[in-house]
Amino acid sequence: MKRKGHNPNPRDMNTIVPIHNAVNERAWMEIKKWEDGKSDCEIYLHSFKGRPQDRSPKAWIKTALGYTPPFDRHDWIIDRCGQRVRYVIDFYSGSNKMGLNTPSFYLDVRPALDDFDSLTQRLWKLIN
Repeated sequence: MKRKGHNPNPRDMNTIVPIHNAVNERAWMEIKKWEDGKSDCEIYLHSFKGRPQDRSPKAWIKTALGYTPPFDRHDWIIDRCGQRVRYVIDFYSGSNKMGLNTPSFYLDVRPALDDFDSLTQRLWKLIN
């Protein structure tokens, strides 16, 4: 956080770190849903990059249509049987419908449109 210019209170880390870890675990679960049935290989996270200043094309369109922009973006590269596949994750603040004093997030996780396979994977999900 200090590298990103934040100056957090160390006591707050006991709250922030578990939330951060839970959000990342949720992102990984969403990637695994996309990858289900793609291969017999185990997938691994190869690398990731936070891109909070960059809007994905989908987020840009949604924002232009009046939706709230995401507060963060990550690109995660997974290894699927030696093949590198990029996923885009847009992080949105969620609505807290239950009235609890807890943070709420919505993650939009999907394969990046880097190749024909990722395009067909996303189109298949749209129609099913």
